[in-house]
Amino acid sequence: GNYINNFFCRKYFPCGFKLQCRGNLLNYVPNSKTTEATKRAIEAGFRHIDSAYVYQVEEEVGLAIRSKIADGTVKREDIFYTSKLWCTFFRPELVQSCLERSLKKLHLDYVDLYLIHFPVPMKPGEELYPRDENGKLIYDSVDLCAVWDAMEKCKDAGLAKSIGVSNFNRRQLEMILNKPGLRYKPV
Repeated sequence: GNYINNFFCRKYFPCGFKLQCRGNLLNYVPNSKTTEATKRAIEAGFRHIDSAYVYQVEEEVGLAIRSKIADGTVKREDIFYTSKLWCTFFRPELVQSCLERSLKKLHLDYVDLYLIHFPVPMKPGEELYPRDENGKLIYDSVDLCAVWDAMEKCKDAGLAKSIGVSNFNRRQLEMILNKPGLRYKPV
C-alpha cells in the first residue's frame, strides 16, 4: 500500500525559505519501509519531509536524505525538513536536547522548522507515553511560554531555521503571541 500521506503546500517562512512543493508525512510509514519511501518521495520531487521525534523514524529518514544528497539528486538546502518537540521534553532544560537527539539521528546540522508537537506536557523520561499503574497518561506541569523561550534558544543556536506550534488552539497560540519578551512569532 501507499504509506505516504501526500499533500500540497504553499507557505512562506520568515527565514526566507519559499516552500512550493509536494511534501510527505512519515507518521504512517512502517520503520522498515521509511528509508525506501523517503528516497522514492525525494526522487519523485518531494522536498518537504515532515517528521517528529515521536515517530521514531529519524535514523531511517536521515539515511534516505544523505543517500539522495550523495547521489546528487538534491542538496541539503533543497530539502525542507520539519521535526517536532515531543511532550516528554517540555521542561525548558530538555527542549534543546530533544532537538539535538533528532539532529544526531538524522546526521543534519539543522532543521528548517521545529514545532511544539502538542500543547500537552507529559512526565519527562524515555517513555514516549508515560503511564501510571492504572494505564493513565502521566502529565507534567510546564508553562508553555517557558517551552517557547527554550524553542527560541534553539533558533538562536542555529539548530532550527524557524520555530512554530502544532495542534494549538486559539487561546494557546495567543498565550505565546502575547507573552512578554517574545522574540520570534510561531510560523
